[in-house]
Amino acid sequence: MTLFAAFRNALRWLVLAVAAVPLLAASQSPSTEQMIQQLKPPKTRSLRNLIVEDAPAAGADVATPGQQVPVPNTAPGQVARPSLSLLIQFDFDSMRIRAESQEPLSNLAKALQSSELQASRFAVEGHTDGKGNAQYNLKLSQQRASAIRDFLKDKGVDEGRLTVIGKGATELANPQAPTAAENRRVKIVNLD
Repeated sequence: MTLFAAFRNALRWLVLAVAAVPLLAASQSPSTEQMIQQLKPPKTRSLRNLIVEDAPAAGADVATPGQQVPVPNTAPGQVARPSLSLLIQFDFDSMRIRAESQEPLSNLAKALQSSELQASRFAVEGHTDGKGNAQYNLKLSQQRASAIRDFLKDKGVDEGRLTVIGKGATELANPQAPTAAENRRVKIVNLD
């Protein structure tokens, strides 16, 4: 086999592998039922027999039974609301949603219209990575969150149930790698 033939063969495999990436990403998107379960508000019980315990000292990394564990970006004592983070692909430096993100967003629209979630209100948070100017990232994240709201509205979700928030790079999913892909996401938060 000549060097040219070997290069052409390797290039052909690379093209096939790159073409398969959106298919893999689409097949790994959560189902409508998984989204419903993730976004449902927790069932509450009577607080009649509630016992409040002191939280462990700051820096303790082991949770004890019954302890509320605050998540990053929540105030002490505040419990995180049900939420779902989706890696939504947009065209570079744009708010145009790419084709491979249509399926997960369609699943999200179905979930938000389900009987379990139809009475709830949601925040659509746009997040960027840490690359670039903070003000620009904030504006871009707001535009992308608005694009998601518009997509959901077009799929039948009542726009009045959706609040759009641009976060820029203020709440990185992976603070150790500020430019990592997982930081570029849309987070749906149940506000009820």
